[in-house]
Amino acid sequence: MRAVADEPGRVVACQNCGRRNRVRAAGEGRPRCGDCGTELPWIAEAGDGDFAEIAEAAEPVVLVDLWATWCGPCRKVSPALEEVARQMAGRIKLVKVDVDASPRLTQQFGVQAVPTLLLLDRGEEIGRQAGAAPADTLRRWVEETMAGRRGAAPRHEDDPTTKGRTR
Repeated sequence: MRAVADEPGRVVACQNCGRRNRVRAAGEGRPRCGDCGTELPWIAEAGDGDFAEIAEAAEPVVLVDLWATWCGPCRKVSPALEEVARQMAGRIKLVKVDVDASPRLTQQFGVQAVPTLLLLDRGEEIGRQAGAAPADTLRRWVEETMAGRRGAAPRHEDDPTTKGRTR
């Protein structure tokens, strides 16, 4: 997907050439700079009405940030998540969901604390974490969860080396 200047979406600067690009919330493929073709970070907001279109069918793994405006840790982790999205441009899509404005999604995902972070691979939950963490910790969690999902041997509940890990 090429970034388009006249459609609604978030404006992001290319890390390679500095050009400002508008990236749509939903679309096929992965966003790239209109000038140099570098993959761009994909950061979008979604709610009850558009989550399926924006997140569930996305090609890259989706990192869902379930947050609330009144939540201090949510405000603290937001810049770290956006940094992870920039660092992992082309590999993940960050989708932010306000739990107060999206009660159906909050219930669907069984959110009991905010922030709650989910990793979805083609709509299937492959990882979950609650609470704030620094960008390097979040990136490590995302990378390890993605690596475990793609090509790892199945984990068994009675295996002491994998107890407590999220798939």
